[in-house]
Amino acid sequence: MKKDTPLHTFPRHLIWLLAGLTLGWGLNWPITKVVLSEMAPMHSRTLCLSFGVVGLFTIAGISGLPIRIPKGQWLRTIAISLIGTLGWNLFSVYGIQMMASGRAAILAYTMPIWSVIIATWLLKEPFTKRRALGCALGGAGLLLLLGEEIQAVGRSPIGAILMVGAAVSWAIGTIMMKRWPVTLPATTYTAWQLLISVPPIMLFAITFESGTFNPFALSLWPMLGVFYISSVVFIFCYWAWTRIVLIAPVGVSSLSIMMSPVVGVFSGMLLLGETPRWQDYAALVLIVTSLATVLLPAKPMTAYLNK
Repeated sequence: MKKDTPLHTFPRHLIWLLAGLTLGWGLNWPITKVVLSEMAPMHSRTLCLSFGVVGLFTIAGISGLPIRIPKGQWLRTIAISLIGTLGWNLFSVYGIQMMASGRAAILAYTMPIWSVIIATWLLKEPFTKRRALGCALGGAGLLLLLGEEIQAVGRSPIGAILMVGAAVSWAIGTIMMKRWPVTLPATTYTAWQLLISVPPIMLFAITFESGTFNPFALSLWPMLGVFYISSVVFIFCYWAWTRIVLIAPVGVSSLSIMMSPVVGVFSGMLLLGETPRWQDYAALVLIVTSLATVLLPAKPMTAYLNK
């Protein structure tokens, strides 16, 4: 049987990016919940996306990176932005309003399972034993995290549907990035994805919501939350994810972020005063093991996985 190649493990030189991404995205869930307590969903997304666009284009300009989208690649850039970035933000920001932040994070991070399945079909990526094991362990961990909240999800089906929709749109957007590449550096590419998403989100906010775009009109913690989401999530995390996706296979990059919902659940406990349960710790073990299937070098694990 064919053994896993290094392409089936996570690139070692990007592990520092993955660590920052996991922490940044994990903390984002309870912080978003705090921001939405005082700011309408699409108002907050318009504001944070706009800050992200300015920050990323500024970094690209200072670094001397190319800004223009290459000829013939506009259509794919727009499609990727609308499905991946816009779709994710529309579904997730409304879904999280209807659910506890930890539950919402868990449902959103079913994304790796969808992406591995779709990538196997569309990109012809091999469905190796490593990836199958990673999906199984990660899925079991997510189910444990969901635990007693499954009944609550049943009572809030719209919120659950929105979060699964966010996961699917994220997965499809990620696969489109691999299937139809755009020859731009990750910084500029990320900035364009955010910029293309701003007008429809702003139009949605103006048409269907009321409220302010001014972060200084908020109380202290929601205001700080806006600046955290703008700088950490929409500048660093989105850039880091784009860079990882452009380098690693979809099955590997998707499974690599399975730790983020664990951070989301435990940070929600810390920031929102929730109490850990045995399921939370068991899920942590399962998801860390799931991560090992794509983070550890191939040779030590191949002997076991290919028996």
